[in-house]
Amino acid sequence: MRHARRRIVRRVTRLAAVGGLLLGGAMVTQAAMASEPSGTSAVPFASTDSASGTGASLISRLGTARTAGTWIDSAGRTVVAVTDEKAAAQVERAGAEAKMVGHSMNELKAAARTLRAAPRVPGTAWVMDYRTNRVVVQADSTVSTSDWSSMTKVASGIGAFVRMERTQGTFTTRLNGAQPILSTGGRCSAGFNVTNGQSDFILTAGHCGPKGSTWFADNQGNQQLGTTVQSNFPGNDFSLVQYASGSAGQGADIVAIGNGNGVRITGVADAAVGQRVFRSGSTSGLHDGEVKGLDATVNYPEGTVTGLIETNVCAEPGDSGGPLFSDGIALGVTSGGSGDCTTGGTTFFQPLTKAMQALGVQLIVSKQAAAGQSGSPTPAPSASSMHSSIAPGAASPGSSAPATGVAGETLLARLTDPQNIGPGMLVIGGSLIALVATRYFREEQDRKAYRRYYSATWS
Repeated sequence: MRHARRRIVRRVTRLAAVGGLLLGGAMVTQAAMASEPSGTSAVPFASTDSASGTGASLISRLGTARTAGTWIDSAGRTVVAVTDEKAAAQVERAGAEAKMVGHSMNELKAAARTLRAAPRVPGTAWVMDYRTNRVVVQADSTVSTSDWSSMTKVASGIGAFVRMERTQGTFTTRLNGAQPILSTGGRCSAGFNVTNGQSDFILTAGHCGPKGSTWFADNQGNQQLGTTVQSNFPGNDFSLVQYASGSAGQGADIVAIGNGNGVRITGVADAAVGQRVFRSGSTSGLHDGEVKGLDATVNYPEGTVTGLIETNVCAEPGDSGGPLFSDGIALGVTSGGSGDCTTGGTTFFQPLTKAMQALGVQLIVSKQAAAGQSGSPTPAPSASSMHSSIAPGAASPGSSAPATGVAGETLLARLTDPQNIGPGMLVIGGSLIALVATRYFREEQDRKAYRRYYSATWS
């Protein structure tokens, strides 16, 4: 009777072990399949709207002599500034709203060129305000009375559509982001991860450091991130930091927004005036605001930068290079500005599409997003959907994701994460141990039985 019970126990144990092997194998397979879409891929720039009815395509069709910019109104509708009735009719037929203005984009750009040709005054900036059909010139507290007077004379010579404004604070680069990166030159932020197909890079602000700067993830200089291999500042404000390991690793499609949280980046596009946007930085965290103007020029003490995005999002020293995004769409990296996150201020951003094109790199996004751009049923948000379908107040940073990455996880956490192969491997290992143990105990019992039998027959 006892032997029968033992045989039953052994059979049950073997069956359980075999079942465990099958279950573990299924878990490993499922985890591998589940983890595949959460990897990363690379995409170039989201194409500017090709569908009729969007501001970009209308301006391209009508030309800059008959238009003066486009923006999103408070209801989320696309508005196009036009200079004649025929252009207005075409805009209305396309489903957008037309606004008659007195000065074309060509005139606004000519005014900006005249200002740029004048003697450079550090602490000044100007931007084309599409909604008021003006070029707005700003001067911070460092601009002297005589320099302000000289700038005012230049503006008066251009025309009444150039408006002069004094602003609080000073226009400075924000050297000192989402995740902090440090070098001997100061502290900046990691902006977005990009790739050239062979190596991965951090795309951040150009004023953070010249070519050859070495970056670390800690104050002690123990965790080397990489080295700046390309830098453009002044003129533009972007640079590439090549990862020391050559790879951005897991979570390369995520930007940190504080408290271990992140936002998954699904694409890249140009910003639109009136669009609600979000900025993340290691100093001040996540903040939001609105795009106030495009193609801004800023005269920093270090030099002049052109083609920037102007926003009313706040930023502080240490936020340089930090990512600007909306609904998971990458827009730019933090350049500089005035004010702080207590009193508010103005912040300028380097457009990401321009930087990527100049550097010859592609944005790293999730594989779902890359597949979506190739015709998936759930495509990544495009410039058109963002610019013409989302009201400024309705936009969000994007889909949430943990920002810690594998480097911040313990071994136990990784093994017990159902999205990893760890649990399946544990089940397989346990089942193998059970099979070996069952075999061992069976052989040991057979040896004991044999010894008992041998002893009985000998005696």
